[in-house]
Amino acid sequence: MEDSSVGFIDFFRNIPDHRIERKKLHRVEELLLVTFCGVIAGCDSWDDFELFGKTKLAYLKRHLPFKNGPPSDDTLRRFFRALDPEPFEACFIEWVKSFQWELASRVVAIDGKSSRRSFEGENRALHVISAFASEVGMVLGQLKVDGKSNEITAIPQLLDVLDISGATVTLDAMGCQSKVVSKIVERGANYVIGLKGNQGYLNDDVRLLFEEKPAVMTFSFWEELDKGHGRIETRKCTVTDDIQWLRDRHPQWTQLRSIVEIEGIRDIKGQVCVDKRYYISSLAAHPQAALNAVRQHWGIENKLHWVLDVCFGDDQSRIRKGNAPMNIAMIKKAVLNTLRLVKKDYPRVSLKRMRKLAGWDSGFMDAVLTAKF
Repeated sequence: MEDSSVGFIDFFRNIPDHRIERKKLHRVEELLLVTFCGVIAGCDSWDDFELFGKTKLAYLKRHLPFKNGPPSDDTLRRFFRALDPEPFEACFIEWVKSFQWELASRVVAIDGKSSRRSFEGENRALHVISAFASEVGMVLGQLKVDGKSNEITAIPQLLDVLDISGATVTLDAMGCQSKVVSKIVERGANYVIGLKGNQGYLNDDVRLLFEEKPAVMTFSFWEELDKGHGRIETRKCTVTDDIQWLRDRHPQWTQLRSIVEIEGIRDIKGQVCVDKRYYISSLAAHPQAALNAVRQHWGIENKLHWVLDVCFGDDQSRIRKGNAPMNIAMIKKAVLNTLRLVKKDYPRVSLKRMRKLAGWDSGFMDAVLTAKF
């Protein structure tokens, strides 16, 4: 009997099926269920998915009929190579929205990552930008781009399909573009965006202002201290919204309200390293909030990109042909979301061990498949 308790199936069952009708041995939902459960349990290749389907067929039949048995590796390979990732991504985003996360006043970090071994011949490795709700540790959406330089054009496209009203969007200097800022504001969000030398004199103007700190201007300050693992790290945040002159000089930056300097001082066994970074923002001059937004943006590296590499072997994956790399990347992020939902009940179990546990324990696999926010 078919079990409808696996919520994600309801959102993905209407994906356009590109296959010839007379050659269909498995429903779309069956192919997705095998792959989704396989990724949860630690599968990394098409052969892994086939073996998982064979060994877990009795479990899979509790959810869907699988009248023709488990799909072969060739069936899965052909299906995901040809599957159009655009409607697949749209289904993912609708599924994420169903969790009804409250993003108002939260940070949504946007950054790109390459799957280093997904190249083939002259074809470049898959490069994807992701939107990540840092405080809850959840992926909101992703979009494939043709190399790091094209993140600039892809970011507004990703913003168009996300519901980010009231959130604060953070980007590194690659995303410091007036069109990106305008799109963020258009979508009803705020922004905190890093600066480098890619925007003419803007970075120089901001840097010189903080270096001189004119007495006629008002600045706000906040400082945090962290200790651990033989390291002492001090973060000093300075903010001002007394910048009408900067808005007049750079009028293309929509709703520019404040500028930020963050000074990081790292002391490791007596060796001191100092680093200063600069940001533009549509937020009021509140140094604690600005520092929090920047720190949450750094979280996309260790809560998403690092986890995908270490726990999901993303950089080592050799799934590389057609649309398969993009589609499997989406499934990995869907799995990461569900594991994070379950993790609140298993605080001492790492994500990597949770994947193993799902392969060993059908009850735990059920918990992951039916996870709710």
